[in-house]
Amino acid sequence: MRAAAVVPAALALVALLGAAGPAHAIFPDEEARAGVKRLEERVGRIEADVGQRADRKALFDLLNELEAVRREMAALRGQFEVLVNRIDGLDKRQKDLYVDLDTRLRKVEQASVEKETAARQSAAETQAYEAALAQFKANNFGSAIQGLQEFMKTHPTSPLAPSAQYWIGNAYYALRDYKSAIAEQQKVVATWPEHAKAPDAMLNIASSQAELGDVNGARNTLKLLVGKYPNSPAAEQAKQRLARR
Repeated sequence: MRAAAVVPAALALVALLGAAGPAHAIFPDEEARAGVKRLEERVGRIEADVGQRADRKALFDLLNELEAVRREMAALRGQFEVLVNRIDGLDKRQKDLYVDLDTRLRKVEQASVEKETAARQSAAETQAYEAALAQFKANNFGSAIQGLQEFMKTHPTSPLAPSAQYWIGNAYYALRDYKSAIAEQQKVVATWPEHAKAPDAMLNIASSQAELGDVNGARNTLKLLVGKYPNSPAAEQAKQRLARR
């Protein structure tokens, strides 16, 4: 018989014995007392055994439940870590996207500012250049030289700088200062050899040399011009001059 079934039976027996009155009414006094004592001791042992068995089962069930909770907590912890990693990754990508977008916007803004600044500078350069060239066209060669030299100091890297330097040389030629004309035109050839004004500057150098009476120098300059810039309009004029000499 299982312990769980024995306990109620034993307890019922004890209750029955108690309800029946004193032990000597059924058994002799000493024997009854000894039997009841033995029965009580047995019931106590059974109750203790049942209690122990119940505590062990409860403990075992609790341990099983605790282990299940631990496994569930471990699984949840793993899912939580995965979620945290995903959130961290999304946060990093969001920050990277923001930084990239901010960088692009700054580049666009900077390009816009630089474009506006360049446009303003270009307008100022063109205005200064045209003002100095207007003096040359008005035969105010001294003022033209002064204005063009000031332009070169203010805008040394301007796209108009080669032309400004060329007109300085031409202004000196118009003033019959041929040595200065040669020196200024040589700056054009040396500094901007690929510019369209370079062949014209060499032709002006040859003209200045001729005015100074340096026929051989002028002839050599014309030949050099034809060899270096054969397809330029200045080279065509140089060929015509060489043919006449």
